[in-house]
Amino acid sequence: MTTIADIMTKDVITVTEETPLRELARILSEKHINGVPVVDDKGTVLGVVCESDLVGQNRPLHIPTVFVIFDSFIPLESPWRLKEEFKRITATKVGDIYSSPAVTLSPKDDIAEAARLMQDKRYYTIPVLEGGKLVGIVGKADLIRTLL
Repeated sequence: MTTIADIMTKDVITVTEETPLRELARILSEKHINGVPVVDDKGTVLGVVCESDLVGQNRPLHIPTVFVIFDSFIPLESPWRLKEEFKRITATKVGDIYSSPAVTLSPKDDIAEAARLMQDKRYYTIPVLEGGKLVGIVGKADLIRTLL
């Protein structure tokens, strides 16, 4: 049985919530990676930020649909959604766009679990934790290499 420990990348590049988005874009582009774990000052994994989070920042603003009756505006969608949309388009740092909590794997997990998460849940950058400590990361490229 092939485990996550057999295929994971051990030299993990991380960012913090304060990392500017321009720096994140540079890291992802120069290192040819899809995403990175977001960690706090103690190295605890808070979440993951990936290329799709950066791309999503450039989506147009969705204006909520409203119903007008007797000069009153009644929103047909959650008003919190508009708040999240504004947060997304005004983001300047990783803390504004990353996904949390992070879905993680253990080094002892079978690679089939990583494949399932990537296929079914569309998680393509998965931190590997052992005893709560970041010890590696698994991405699509790591799984593809097992086919070679």
